[in-house]
Amino acid sequence: MFELEVLQAHNQYRAKHGAPPLELDKNLCRVASQWAQHLLNTNSFQHRQNNKYGENLYMASGANLNGAAAVKSWYNEIKDYNFRSPSFQSSTGHFTQVVWKGSRLLGAGIAQRGNTVYIVCNYDPPGNFMNNFRENVSPPN
Repeated sequence: MFELEVLQAHNQYRAKHGAPPLELDKNLCRVASQWAQHLLNTNSFQHRQNNKYGENLYMASGANLNGAAAVKSWYNEIKDYNFRSPSFQSSTGHFTQVVWKGSRLLGAGIAQRGNTVYIVCNYDPPGNFMNNFRENVSPPN
């Protein structure tokens, strides 16, 4: 099942950083699925405006059309993250949201047409708050 695959991928990465496991939330999955479908229908790629949840977006065409690939692509931003100077950077914001210790609930949604897929994950509470990186994003153990 797609949602469980995404949850498991998140929690494997989170465990490496001392973050508690996320729990899947049906309402957040519905929110994420609606946005993924909207992105597919409008052929756009943008965050939901005025979103009260954290949000990661992924789009692929042809290959890597599964949830684990999306989470891996977000996590791989770790290579650009500076743990000695923890802060928000647009190039690492997906990674920091994946491992953000303060996030507790996860919603995952997918929309697909042909060989194009959109994947949306929502997080509650959201991550990536300024001045909160040191306590929420730990180096891998």
